[in-house]
Amino acid sequence: MTVSGEQSRQKSIIAYLGDGRNHGGTTVKRIDTHAAIVFLVGRKAYKLKRAVRFPFLDFSTLEKRKAACDREIERNRLFAPDIYLGTEPVTRDDDGNLAICGDGETVDWLVVMHRFDETKTLDRIADQHGIDDALADGLAEIMVEAHSKAEVRDAAAWIADLGRYLDQNDEAFRADPDLFPPHRAEALSLKAREAYLRLADLLYARDRQGKVRLGHGDAHLGNIVLIEGKPALFDAVEFDDTIATGDILYDLAFLLMDLWERGEHTAANRVFNRYLVLGGDAADYDALAALPFFLMVRAAIRAKVTAVAIPHQPQDMRPAAVDAAKRYFECAEQFMEPHTPRLLALGGLSGTGKTTQARLLAPFAGHPPGAVLLRSDVFRKHRLGLSETAPAPPEAYTAQAQAEIYGLMLNAADRCLANGHSVILDAVFARPEERGAAERLAGALEVPFTGIWLDAPREIKLSRVETRKGDASDAGAKVVVLQENYDLGRIDWQCIDASPGIDEIQAKIRENLGIGPQ
Repeated sequence: MTVSGEQSRQKSIIAYLGDGRNHGGTTVKRIDTHAAIVFLVGRKAYKLKRAVRFPFLDFSTLEKRKAACDREIERNRLFAPDIYLGTEPVTRDDDGNLAICGDGETVDWLVVMHRFDETKTLDRIADQHGIDDALADGLAEIMVEAHSKAEVRDAAAWIADLGRYLDQNDEAFRADPDLFPPHRAEALSLKAREAYLRLADLLYARDRQGKVRLGHGDAHLGNIVLIEGKPALFDAVEFDDTIATGDILYDLAFLLMDLWERGEHTAANRVFNRYLVLGGDAADYDALAALPFFLMVRAAIRAKVTAVAIPHQPQDMRPAAVDAAKRYFECAEQFMEPHTPRLLALGGLSGTGKTTQARLLAPFAGHPPGAVLLRSDVFRKHRLGLSETAPAPPEAYTAQAQAEIYGLMLNAADRCLANGHSVILDAVFARPEERGAAERLAGALEVPFTGIWLDAPREIKLSRVETRKGDASDAGAKVVVLQENYDLGRIDWQCIDASPGIDEIQAKIRENLGIGPQ
C-alpha cells in the first residue's frame, strides 16, 4: 500500500482513538507531532506512529510502525522504565469494529505509556517559571547518567550522516525561502560544510576514545518531564540508531541548544559546566572545538523539522511554528559566528563571593553556551576522590598540594582555550606566582586576559562562609581569620569591592570586562 493509502486507512483509527466513547466515556486529549499522534486517556497514553516517510524516518508500512513501536519501548526503558509499559495492537473485527487488543486483524500498533502530567514537561516549565539552578543541575545529572549507560558505537556511519544532515538542511532551507532567506541559508550551509571538514580528525579521535555512543538522540526540553520532582528523559529516537548515535557532546548539544534558544542562558551554561564536572574528562575539553558545530547542527535540524511539521499543525498554531522555525535558524547562525576565546580569572580571599560571581558571569563570557568554569575547590576534591561537599584533609592545603591543584586547573584551561572556548578561573590566587601563571598561560596562547580581584571586609566574609551550605569550599571562619595574615604581594588585577549586593558586584565586573547588560 502506498503512503497515501496507509494515511487514508489511519484516518478511521485516529478517529477511533480520539473518541472518548471508545474509552469508557473518558475525555481524550490529543497531541500531534510530525511523526506521531499521542492520545491521553485517563492514566494512560497511547502513541500512534503516523504513516509518513521523511528523509530521516520511514513509518510508511504497518511492519515498519510495529518495529518502531517495539524499538521505542526497548530504547526508552533505558531512560524512563516507569513510563513505558509496552506495545498493543489496534484490531479490526469482521464487522469492521476497531478495538485496542481486540479480535480480528491487526491494523496498527500503539506504544502504551503511563500518563504523566503533561504540564510538567520542561518546555512548559521553562515557559512558565524558567529553569532554576537546582533543575539545571538535575538536567546535567540525567544526561551524565544516560551517557554512562549508553552503548559505545562505531562513529563512521554517524560522521557520514552528519554530512548528509548538512545537505538535507541546505535542501530544506532552499525549498522554503519565505522561512529561510536564501543568502543567509547559503552562508550558513557554507560555514557548516567548512566546519565539518575541519573537524573530521577530531570526530574520529572521539570515536577511538569511546565517546561516540547510542544516546537519547532527541534530548530537548519537550522530551524531559518532572516526575516526583526529578527530571526524566522520554521519547528517545527509536526509528534509526544512526540518528541516535553520536558524540556524547552532540547528544548534550540538543539540550544546550534548546535552553539557549529559549533565552535560558544561565541554565544552559550551568548544565554545560555541571556536565563537564560530573561526567567529563580531559578529552572533553579538547572536544569543545566541535561544540559550536554540534549546536549549529542541532538548531538547523530543529528549524527544518519545525518547518516540515507546520502543515500538520492546526491553523491557529501555525504562526507560532513559523516563528519557532525562524528562531532556530537564527540560533544556528549565531552558533557559527566566529569567536575569540578569552581567559578570565576571579581571585580573592574566602568569602568574597568568587564562585557566585563566576557563575553569574559565565553565560555571557564567550561563545554559547558561555565560558567553562574551572574552580580550584572542585579540582581539589576530584583529585582526592572525594565528593564535592566532603571535607578535605589538612594536607590537601600544603603549598605543594596547592601548586598541584593550580597546575591541573591551568592545564584544563589551556586545553579549553586552545580549542576555542573561553574560560573563567575561580580560585583564591593568594600567591603572586599563581596570578602570574594565569597571565602567562594567556600570553602563551595569545588570548585576552583579565584578572579580577574581589575584596571585602572581614565581617562580610565571615557572614558569607558561615551561611554557606552544600559547597565544595572547605573555608570556614578559621580560614577567613587565617587569611587576614597572608602576604598577597602586589596585586595588579582589577580590584572590585565585593561588599555590596550580588547584582551590584556583577554589574561592576561586567563593566570592567566590557560585557554589556544581557
